[in-house]
Amino acid sequence: MNIAIVGGGSKCLYLMNFISTHRFHVFSPKIIAVADLNDDAVGMVEARKKGLFVTKDYNDFFKRDDIELIVELVGDLDIYNDILSKKKRNVRAIAHSTALLFWEIARISQKEQEAQMKLHEARTIYEVMINNLIEEDTMVIKTDCTISDINDSLLNRLGLKREDAIGHFCYEITHHQDTPCDGSHHPCPLSQTLATGRPCRTTHIHLDKDGNELYYSISCYPFMDNNEIKGVIEISRDITREIKSQKKMMQQEKLMSIGRLSAGIAHEINNPLTTILTSAILIQEDLDKDDPVYAELETISKEALRCRKIVQSLLDFARQTSPMKKNYNLNDILTDSVYLTKKQAEFNDISIKTELAENLPKAYVDKDQIQQVLINLILNAIEATEPGGKVTLTTEYNPLQKINIIRVKDTGCGIPKENLDKIFDPFFTTRENGTGLGLSITQSIIEQHNGRIEVDSAPGKGACFSILLPVNFGAPHAE
Repeated sequence: MNIAIVGGGSKCLYLMNFISTHRFHVFSPKIIAVADLNDDAVGMVEARKKGLFVTKDYNDFFKRDDIELIVELVGDLDIYNDILSKKKRNVRAIAHSTALLFWEIARISQKEQEAQMKLHEARTIYEVMINNLIEEDTMVIKTDCTISDINDSLLNRLGLKREDAIGHFCYEITHHQDTPCDGSHHPCPLSQTLATGRPCRTTHIHLDKDGNELYYSISCYPFMDNNEIKGVIEISRDITREIKSQKKMMQQEKLMSIGRLSAGIAHEINNPLTTILTSAILIQEDLDKDDPVYAELETISKEALRCRKIVQSLLDFARQTSPMKKNYNLNDILTDSVYLTKKQAEFNDISIKTELAENLPKAYVDKDQIQQVLINLILNAIEATEPGGKVTLTTEYNPLQKINIIRVKDTGCGIPKENLDKIFDPFFTTRENGTGLGLSITQSIIEQHNGRIEVDSAPGKGACFSILLPVNFGAPHAE
């Protein structure tokens, strides 16, 4: 079997040496071509020494008629998908030497009674491949969903020892549930492979050892014995970063579109609103307060003012400008923000407490924008807290990450879990008079400061918003 390799790094060199020194029983693999952008990659250097075909562009492989198998060793799913879409129909493609090498190991393992040396050889090859050659999370799963082997990469991510996983159900280990995966949103790749006898791919949400959601692209490859499926090799790749990047890009595009739309709508509505409000007030001046029409006009005035507040929020949202940054002490900005909201808190019988870190490093920020963020969070906390409650503001410095952290914590009603992922979306609000733009603007401001905002909340336990800002990020020099 003539093999072409995409990726001339250390894995390529390892595979070349592996094939040249190992005795294969089912087929005779032969590497004839290597592609890599880096001419000095170790695999490229070795390939040139052996007189193999080398190229910087793997698309050259598709012009050849002597290639039977293309092995992608870059670890890039996009490249692998591109190979699948361009290769000739009679050419096979695999990523990181998965199915064929595992099938060879499985075949050798079945020959245990023939020779102990063969078993040792198979196990050695298997261990090296599953823990060294393949960097993705890998499990060998039986037809009953029990795990017969698992690589070190997945064990480390889950925080488990090998004995904690072997013999347990795959869904128990990766999903912490008692029943197999099912449904259109969580299809079981094992059942699909067992039903079709073919490899399959799907996307799952796994939980790490801390219970955080991770998006994984899962590929299942069957291994056979006498034309009977004995189980599958499941290889999963973490695509959480890609998913979050796509979501963030979509969110940014949505915000830009909403900003442009908001500016146009706000300007068009503002003038007639002013006319309605002014007319209602002028007519009221000519009426007695006991007149029924006076009360109707009062309603019109209040609703017009509420609409104008929404319009002003739209304009604020659309007019977000680049921050004018200088070095500031965040304790000073926080203290000023508390002073400006103190009356509102006292009016609602809410106490505000501050716990400020000493010697807090200065941050390179736009003072007005950060103050706008803090005032918005404090007012939100006051509104969410019942009379007699408390709002606590703290600052601290994390020297390892070199970030300042501001926390705004309340003793209010908390945020339902189903709303936590929506609170920063434009126009999402649970308040009768809310516009749903305050937290969107807040998040945008923090992101323009190269920081991030996080929220921790549960119903009945209040909410805590944490602002994480880098220290002197981009500043000419620290003061």
